[in-house]
Amino acid sequence: MHSIEEKRVYGDRAGAIEAYVSSSIGVVRVRVAGDTVGEFGLCDRCTARDIAATERAVAVATDEDVRLLVPSADDDESTADDPAIVETGFGPAVAVGADDAGLLAASPDGGIARLEGELTAADGDWNTLESDGIGTVRAIDRDLIGTDSGVYRVHDGGLDHAGLTAVRDVSAAGVPLAATADGLYKLGNGWMEILEGSFEVVAADPHTDPGRLTRAHAVSGETVYAYSEDGWQVYDRSSEPIVGIGYGETCYAVTERGTFCSATPDDDTGQWRSRTLGIGDVTGLAVSW
Repeated sequence: MHSIEEKRVYGDRAGAIEAYVSSSIGVVRVRVAGDTVGEFGLCDRCTARDIAATERAVAVATDEDVRLLVPSADDDESTADDPAIVETGFGPAVAVGADDAGLLAASPDGGIARLEGELTAADGDWNTLESDGIGTVRAIDRDLIGTDSGVYRVHDGGLDHAGLTAVRDVSAAGVPLAATADGLYKLGNGWMEILEGSFEVVAADPHTDPGRLTRAHAVSGETVYAYSEDGWQVYDRSSEPIVGIGYGETCYAVTERGTFCSATPDDDTGQWRSRTLGIGDVTGLAVSW
């Protein structure tokens, strides 16, 4: 007999959410309900460098363009149709993200531009931000941009340097966080070191209220740290490097070699349910819910 979660991802899909995994062969859509991983399949074949979920679409940074994966307009939640693929005219991109004003993207040479307004229109109007000399862009999350020369914040059509160096990932929800080559930092009265070490990934629940953290995770090598009311603690030590973390009913993660993981709710011992997606060279994870 199927559990309720299994019916949600294998049956009528009502209540299931979708996670999107970017990789060197394209984007894989994974249906999940709670910690149950259901159907998955390739929905866009491309070389995907980064991925981000917006309110109306999933943005993908590819070697050719920034693409938007737009869900079907059909209100029937049981539809299995793949999302429509929309080219935006940005050109090759290495990172994507979205703030309240629109979609942000970074080119291989460090140029930053915003696609304002409607995010489902082809050949949108990209407005270039002032971004000379910011270095290689590693990550974008809301108004934060992580680069090898530090963190930048989007402000009044330009970028302000906000400190740090060798930034590999950023998280803007709740309390700004930065994963760097020499530590994990949070922004308070300046950047304050939380944990020592070399960090590659950091994420926080995007539905967190400003000024506080509820769910947050960071990855240093093969060690995953989780934030709770007791502070940052080791959650898991994995044999596969985790390259992306997202949030829904529970925490989701994906490894570089294509293992999709869902954290077991109410279990702080580092237990994951996992599913192999059959892809490699994974670059990111975005959860749409």
